Amino acid sequence: MADKKTVELLVSGGQANAGPPLGPALGPLGVNVMMIVNKINELTKDYAGMKVPVKVVVDPDTKGFEVTVGTPTTSALIVSELKLEKGSATPHSAKVGNLTIDQVVRIAKMKRPELLAKDLKGAAKEILGACVSIGVTAEGKDPREVQKEIDEGKHDGIFSQG
Repeated sequence: MADKKTVELLVSGGQANAGPPLGPALGPLGVNVMMIVNKINELTKDYAGMKVPVKVVVDPDTKGFEVTVGTPTTSALIVSELKLEKGSATPHSAKVGNLTIDQVVRIAKMKRPELLAKDLKGAAKEILGACVSIGVTAEGKDPREVQKEIDEGKHDGIFSQG
Protein backbone atom coordinates (compact mmCIF):
# COMPACT_ATOMS: atom_id res chain seq x y z
CA MET A 1 0.00 0.00 0.00
CA ALA A 2 1.74 3.14 -1.21
CA ASP A 3 1.48 6.36 0.71
CA LYS A 4 -0.47 9.23 -0.76
CA LYS A 5 1.65 11.80 -2.55
CA THR A 6 1.04 15.50 -2.03
CA VAL A 7 1.95 18.12 -4.61
CA GLU A 8 1.68 21.78 -3.60
CA LEU A 9 1.90 24.52 -6.21
CA LEU A 10 0.97 28.08 -7.03
CA VAL A 11 -1.21 28.34 -10.15
CA SER A 12 -2.81 31.24 -12.02
CA GLY A 13 -6.52 31.16 -11.20
CA GLY A 14 -8.50 29.27 -13.82
CA GLN A 15 -5.44 28.86 -16.05
CA ALA A 16 -3.69 25.70 -14.89
CA ASN A 17 -2.42 23.47 -17.71
CA ALA A 18 -0.65 20.15 -18.15
CA GLY A 19 2.72 21.83 -18.67
CA PRO A 20 5.16 22.64 -15.87
CA PRO A 21 4.81 22.78 -12.92
CA LEU A 22 1.76 20.48 -12.92
CA GLY A 23 2.57 17.92 -15.61
CA PRO A 24 6.08 17.02 -14.40
CA ALA A 25 4.90 16.86 -10.79
CA LEU A 26 1.85 14.69 -11.46
CA GLY A 27 2.86 12.66 -14.56
CA PRO A 28 5.14 10.20 -12.70
CA LEU A 29 2.25 9.39 -10.32
CA GLY A 30 0.31 7.78 -13.17
CA VAL A 31 -2.81 9.90 -12.79
CA ASN A 32 -4.91 11.57 -15.46
CA VAL A 33 -3.22 14.98 -15.43
CA MET A 34 -5.94 16.64 -17.55
CA MET A 35 -8.65 15.59 -15.08
CA ILE A 36 -6.67 17.21 -12.29
CA VAL A 37 -5.98 20.34 -14.38
CA ASN A 38 -9.70 20.67 -15.17
CA LYS A 39 -10.61 20.27 -11.50
CA ILE A 40 -8.06 22.93 -10.47
CA ASN A 41 -9.37 25.36 -13.11
CA GLU A 42 -12.95 24.77 -12.03
CA LEU A 43 -12.04 25.46 -8.37
CA THR A 44 -9.89 28.52 -9.12
CA LYS A 45 -11.94 30.26 -11.83
CA ASP A 46 -13.10 32.95 -9.37
CA TYR A 47 -9.47 33.92 -8.83
CA ALA A 48 -8.65 34.69 -12.47
CA GLY A 49 -5.45 36.67 -12.81
CA MET A 50 -4.28 35.80 -9.29
CA LYS A 51 -1.77 33.24 -8.06
CA VAL A 52 -3.60 30.63 -6.02
CA PRO A 53 -2.03 28.02 -3.73
CA VAL A 54 -3.25 24.54 -4.68
CA LYS A 55 -2.65 21.20 -3.01
CA VAL A 56 -3.17 17.95 -4.92
CA VAL A 57 -3.18 14.70 -2.94
CA VAL A 58 -2.80 11.60 -5.10
CA ASP A 59 -3.25 7.97 -4.12
CA PRO A 60 -0.83 6.10 -6.44
CA ASP A 61 -2.69 2.81 -5.85
CA THR A 62 -6.19 3.91 -6.84
CA LYS A 63 -5.08 6.86 -9.04
CA GLY A 64 -7.65 8.85 -7.10
CA PHE A 65 -6.92 12.48 -6.28
CA GLU A 66 -8.17 15.33 -4.18
CA VAL A 67 -7.63 19.01 -4.94
CA THR A 68 -7.64 21.65 -2.20
CA VAL A 69 -7.46 25.32 -3.08
CA GLY A 70 -6.09 27.98 -0.76
CA THR A 71 -6.81 31.68 -0.98
CA PRO A 72 -4.66 34.12 -2.90
CA THR A 73 -2.60 36.56 -0.85
CA THR A 74 -4.42 39.49 0.72
CA SER A 75 -2.55 41.89 -1.58
CA ALA A 76 -3.63 39.88 -4.64
CA LEU A 77 -7.27 40.02 -3.50
CA ILE A 78 -7.09 43.79 -2.96
CA VAL A 79 -5.43 44.37 -6.34
CA SER A 80 -8.06 42.17 -8.01
CA GLU A 81 -10.98 43.84 -6.18
CA LEU A 82 -9.78 47.21 -7.50
CA LYS A 83 -8.99 45.83 -10.98
CA LEU A 84 -5.41 47.11 -10.69
CA GLU A 85 -2.31 45.76 -12.42
CA LYS A 86 -0.36 45.76 -9.17
CA GLY A 87 0.13 47.59 -5.89
CA SER A 88 2.01 50.89 -5.64
CA ALA A 89 5.80 50.83 -5.95
CA THR A 90 5.90 53.77 -3.52
CA PRO A 91 2.92 53.09 -1.22
CA HIS A 92 3.63 56.03 1.10
CA SER A 93 3.45 58.67 -1.60
CA ALA A 94 1.60 57.15 -4.56
CA LYS A 95 -1.87 55.75 -3.92
CA VAL A 96 -3.17 53.35 -6.56
CA GLY A 97 -6.73 52.74 -5.45
CA ASN A 98 -9.40 53.07 -2.80
CA LEU A 99 -11.47 50.31 -1.16
CA THR A 100 -14.87 50.89 0.38
CA ILE A 101 -15.52 49.38 3.79
CA ASP A 102 -17.83 46.87 2.03
CA GLN A 103 -14.95 45.72 -0.17
CA VAL A 104 -12.64 45.45 2.85
CA VAL A 105 -15.20 43.23 4.60
CA ARG A 106 -15.73 41.10 1.47
CA ILE A 107 -11.96 40.42 1.25
CA ALA A 108 -11.82 39.81 5.01
CA LYS A 109 -14.53 37.14 4.64
CA MET A 110 -12.58 35.42 1.83
CA LYS A 111 -9.36 35.38 3.83
CA ARG A 112 -11.02 34.70 7.20
CA PRO A 113 -10.01 31.01 7.52
CA GLU A 114 -6.33 31.91 7.10
CA LEU A 115 -6.16 35.04 9.23
CA LEU A 116 -5.07 35.19 12.84
CA ALA A 117 -7.89 37.56 13.80
CA LYS A 118 -10.49 36.19 16.17
CA ASP A 119 -13.43 38.03 14.58
CA LEU A 120 -14.47 39.76 11.36
CA LYS A 121 -13.51 43.20 12.72
CA GLY A 122 -10.00 41.96 13.40
CA ALA A 123 -9.88 40.36 9.94
CA ALA A 124 -10.95 43.65 8.32
CA LYS A 125 -8.20 45.45 10.22
CA GLU A 126 -5.67 42.93 8.87
CA ILE A 127 -6.90 43.65 5.32
CA LEU A 128 -6.53 47.39 5.99
CA GLY A 129 -2.97 46.74 7.16
CA ALA A 130 -2.22 45.15 3.80
CA CYS A 131 -3.76 48.20 2.07
CA VAL A 132 -1.15 50.41 3.77
CA SER A 133 1.70 48.34 2.35
CA ILE A 134 0.46 48.43 -1.26
CA GLY A 135 -0.66 52.06 -1.45
CA VAL A 136 -4.42 51.62 -1.29
CA THR A 137 -6.68 53.94 0.69
CA ALA A 138 -9.93 52.91 2.35
CA GLU A 139 -13.06 55.04 2.31
CA GLY A 140 -10.82 57.75 0.81
CA LYS A 141 -8.58 57.86 3.88
CA ASP A 142 -5.40 56.33 5.22
CA PRO A 143 -6.32 52.71 6.08
CA ARG A 144 -4.95 53.24 9.61
CA GLU A 145 -7.65 55.85 10.15
CA VAL A 146 -10.31 53.33 9.17
CA GLN A 147 -8.74 50.79 11.57
CA LYS A 148 -9.24 53.38 14.34
CA GLU A 149 -12.85 53.95 13.22
CA ILE A 150 -13.48 50.20 13.45
CA ASP A 151 -12.11 50.23 17.00
CA GLU A 152 -14.37 53.17 17.81
CA GLY A 153 -17.42 51.25 16.53
CA LYS A 154 -18.06 53.56 13.55
CA HIS A 155 -18.62 50.70 11.10
CA ASP A 156 -20.42 48.30 13.46
CA GLY A 157 -23.44 48.14 11.14
CA ILE A 158 -21.55 46.27 8.45
CA PHE A 159 -20.05 43.80 10.92
CA SER A 160 -23.41 42.93 12.45
CA GLN A 161 -24.62 41.63 9.06
CA GLY A 162 -22.76 38.38 9.64
